[in-house]
Formats: sequence, C-alpha cells, structure tokens
Amino acid sequence: TDDGTVVAYTGDDERFDYMYKFVSSKKMQDPGPDMSNTAAMAHNMTILDEGTLYVAKLSSDIPPSEIDGSGELPPSGSFSGTGTWLPLLRSGPDGQAESLVDGITAQEVAVFTRMAADKAGATKMDRPEDFEANPKTGKVYVALTNNSKRGAPGEAGPDAANPRNDNKSGQVLEITDNHAGTDFTWDLLLVCGDPDAADTYYGGFDKSKVSPISCPDNLAFDSHGNLWISTDGNALDSNDGLFAVALDGPNRGEVKQFLTVPLGAETCGPVVTDDLVTVCVQHPGENDENSIDDPQSRWPEGGNGTARPSVVAVWKNNGRIGV
Repeated sequence: TDDGTVVAYTGDDERFDYMYKFVSSKKMQDPGPDMSNTAAMAHNMTILDEGTLYVAKLSSDIPPSEIDGSGELPPSGSFSGTGTWLPLLRSGPDGQAESLVDGITAQEVAVFTRMAADKAGATKMDRPEDFEANPKTGKVYVALTNNSKRGAPGEAGPDAANPRNDNKSGQVLEITDNHAGTDFTWDLLLVCGDPDAADTYYGGFDKSKVSPISCPDNLAFDSHGNLWISTDGNALDSNDGLFAVALDGPNRGEVKQFLTVPLGAETCGPVVTDDLVTVCVQHPGENDENSIDDPQSRWPEGGNGTARPSVVAVWKNNGRIGV
C-alpha cells in the first residue's frame, strides 16, 4: 500500500475452504536504487513475521430465494456483494502471537487454520486455487476451480459467490479491496462453462462471442492489466488451455483462448510479457484409465516417447509486440 504496508493474499485449494490475507504491521523500507541500504533490506526480509491473518466472509443483498443452485443470474443481472475480513491471528516480535478466535490458541490457529476459519464463520468457497492482484488496478482476482460437492447432502449449499450446485466448471471472483483494512466489495467476473448454457456468465459480454472456459486454475496479468487464466480439469470435453480476458470497457468479460495443452495435461504458471508467453504443461497424458506404459499422450516427443511435463514459450515470429 502507499504507506509501505504489505498485504499477501492466499487461497486454500480445497472444496469448501477459504480465502485469506495477511496484513503486515511492519512497513517496507527503501533499500535505495542500488540496494546499498543493507539495513533496509534486512528489515524487509522480516516483513511477513509480524501482522494479522484474516479470512474472508462474503455477503450479498441478493435474496437467498434467487440463489437456487442453478447458477442462473438473479434479476439484478450479476452476482455481487460485499465482504469482511475476519481476524484470526496476530503475530508480533520474537514469534509471539495472539489468537483472535475465541476458544482456540494462537498455536492452534497457526496449525489448524481451516478449523479456526470454520469457527470464525468464513465463507466456504469452491476451491480457491490462485489469488492474484492486478498491478494496474489493485483489484484482486481469485480462480475458483470447481466443487462437485456443492449442494450435496450434508454439504454447504449455494450462495451468491458460489451459485451452482455440483459446480463442474468453476468461476472467477473479482474483489475491490480496502487492502490494509477489513472491508471489500466483490463481483463474479466469470461463471465458467458452456456459453450456451443458462448457468454461465462472462462479465456481461455477449456469450456467443467468447471462447468456452472451464476450471480456472492459475491467474496472471499482462502489462496492460488484462487477465490471463490457465485451466485444470476442463469439463467441456476439451483440453485445458490458456485464455485472455478483458477486464474493462465494452469488452469486459470477453474470453479468448490463446493456446491448448495436450490430453491429460493442465496449464499452469503462466507468465505473460509483451513479447513472450510462457506456460508450464503439467502431467501430460495423465488419466485414471491410463498408465506410464499406456499414456493418454506421448507429448512432447511423440512416437514411443514418454509423456513429460515441460515448459513452453510462445512468441510472434514477425517481431511485433503483443499477442
């Protein structure tokens, strides 16, 4: 933040688990352009030692009767609301800490954080896999990959931020946060899946003009502040891939597929610069019905080669900037 406070956002990639942020009590110090201020550098290395850990609770003015698990948009035309960061733990000098959840010790909050978040009353999310801040706008985005158990007997039902039962394709949450504070507003940027289906939403953009996307997993941004999404577990009978999404203006919500990875692979770790896109291709050929001797894919070698994870770089061959 402007005063040097550091805010670190994290997601817990499990069905019905939570979104967290840590707000430092120390402030960043300027090490100088040549990094000559070694005292400042040493101080900055301890910036995450002291501060407050929070977990997110989301709410909405959308009547519960309009969130029936189908994923269809409410009459308001979008899924949106407000939120509060609930304090869990405050850490101080020399490893000292204070629990901010009644009946749970500081050590228990630090180790059994999910249980502390349960007791605090946090909102159960659909696998918050990745949590990234847009360097252009300061808004933060969460890839919620999927949750096949949403609405199942004995499990949490739908809510405005997780509006579908048996959620196979996931969604992307956009948060406008008071970064060092405890209040925020939120919108669902994407409710992923088949654009022809009533239970999908692409930021209000014309769904007949988007690339279908399913199971958002990792997020990145380019120098213009556009969002890039890599997927894992495509539920649309297609391979996973890397997608670009416009966030502002009349094209907000427009999704364009940039590349596809081989059968059985997930796309992860995207890095997008003006002249190069790099992605990690994890576990190509993986499938419950296949083995290393009979893989679903033999990428990248082909033939009788063994399927191997790889890093792929993509660039234009005409020297132009941008993708």
